[in-house]
Amino acid sequence: MIETLKNAFRNKDIRKKLLMTLLILLVFRLGCYIPVPGLIRDSFSSAITGNDFLTLMSGITGNALANGTLFALGIGPYINASIIIELLTVGIPYLENLSKQGEEGRKRLMFYTRILTIILAIIQSIGIIVNFALNAAPPANTSITDYTGAIRTGLFGNVWVAGIYMTIVYTAGSLLVMWLGERITDYGIGNGISLIIFVGIISTGGISIWEEIKAVFTDSPMHLLNLGLFFVLAVLIFFVIVYVDLAERKIPVQYAKQVRGTKMYGGQSSVIPMKITGSGVMPLIFAFAIISFPSMIISLFVRNESVQNSLTEWFSGSGAWYGQIFYSLALCILIFIFAFFYAQIQFNPDDVAKQIQSNGGFIQGIRPGKPTAAYLRKINKRITLFGAIFLTLVAFVPSVMFSWAGQNLVNVFSTTGLLIVVSVALEFDKQLQSQIMMKNYKGFLK
Repeated sequence: MIETLKNAFRNKDIRKKLLMTLLILLVFRLGCYIPVPGLIRDSFSSAITGNDFLTLMSGITGNALANGTLFALGIGPYINASIIIELLTVGIPYLENLSKQGEEGRKRLMFYTRILTIILAIIQSIGIIVNFALNAAPPANTSITDYTGAIRTGLFGNVWVAGIYMTIVYTAGSLLVMWLGERITDYGIGNGISLIIFVGIISTGGISIWEEIKAVFTDSPMHLLNLGLFFVLAVLIFFVIVYVDLAERKIPVQYAKQVRGTKMYGGQSSVIPMKITGSGVMPLIFAFAIISFPSMIISLFVRNESVQNSLTEWFSGSGAWYGQIFYSLALCILIFIFAFFYAQIQFNPDDVAKQIQSNGGFIQGIRPGKPTAAYLRKINKRITLFGAIFLTLVAFVPSVMFSWAGQNLVNVFSTTGLLIVVSVALEFDKQLQSQIMMKNYKGFLK
């Protein structure tokens, strides 16, 4: 990776793209510190950190959500819109046809994705403001008198006007983050959306580690031992994730020789790579979103505090032992369901078998056509099963191991953050290598 960066900076064009990428990411991080007028940060932050899913989303945005800043929603609405459009292309013939129409179809799908992003950003902004800003605990600063929850009403004169204003600001911030991500994709290197998430997670980890370093001098030298244990565990966990992320099952395919005119084609062998973590972090994101949804509904409609706390225990993963067991089992089941669901969307054995047969290929020992599709389906299910087990372990094991190094370091790299950091780093390295290779070929041809 370091050698790749050195070679990239030696090339003028790639160096410009890298600097453009870094500049846009810097603008994103600056937006994560711009406060929104009328919001009491401490009260809002304490309300957000009480929800597991929003704590996870805050980690992805570099703590912008917990701080209630301009980029509080981050890239979340755009990701959700992209996932929804991708899923709808499977069930709606019109969208499926657009996905097969090349560049024009892609632009049309992107237009629908942006419209859906605006709708989801508005809905998410309203939900966060109503559920957490308005219902936040009173601020610790007793000099503030004109407030409702975490919203200052004196600035606007009315809580509804303040809520509408904040909804507009948070929606605009989410759209600005989407625009920045697209600019990285167009003028920089790598996928802009993935890099923004990557920077958010790394920033959250850096803030937590810095707080632990300061605690070494202000609190106790034992924090230094916690940091050392944390880095050892982090290296071990990252090694395992990289090892599994790069693992794949290669199915050999042999192509028969074909004579077309005066030329002979085929006669070569190839492979079908099937990754164990082919579905990425999507099953984890879906599972956490679904299991946190009841908590949001309960906090919105149930006003009795004792009843609200009793019901929330079943979906929060904290509290009574029976609630923790139910939460863990439900999360495991959802991860398995979404892992198999997303695997079916990404890999269609019938289409792959048809393509192999049309090109004159076959898998050794398997007849072309339906037997090949059945064989690929069986292999895909087995690989998806191991991938789902791995994702389940990632959802629980890192947090437990990092808790040994102190509670302040538990959420530095937890659950989806681990996989996202590894996947984006490996993909960025591949993008740089391909850019360097293209420039070298271009210079050779000249």
